[in-house]
Amino acid sequence: MADADLDVVIRQLARQLQTGLMTRAKERRDRFSSLAAKAKSKETGARFKMMAKATIEQATAAARRLQMSADNVADSYARAMRLAASTPVEVKAEKPAKEKPAKKAAKAKKANAKKAK
Repeated sequence: MADADLDVVIRQLARQLQTGLMTRAKERRDRFSSLAAKAKSKETGARFKMMAKATIEQATAAARRLQMSADNVADSYARAMRLAASTPVEVKAEKPAKEKPAKKAAKAKKANAKKAK
């Protein structure tokens, strides 16, 4: 995984998150379904069943948005890397170092010589 492309890693992490999200949603759905089965009135049971159904629908939509976002990010990263790899790099010629410090030192010596006279 150390030398894997980051777009692959992004997609992999999104799949893991999606799996975890759906697992938790199914656990919650099962909890609501068990509460619906234990409900004393039909109205309460229907409400818990509706909550179980809504939980799965919302989790599915969230997982789909998560996967879509991860795909967009991974595609964008891959495109940027391809563009960076195909763009030629300009090599700038090194400029010689400026001689200001040497000039300042020379001026300081002249000023010291004038003061000494």
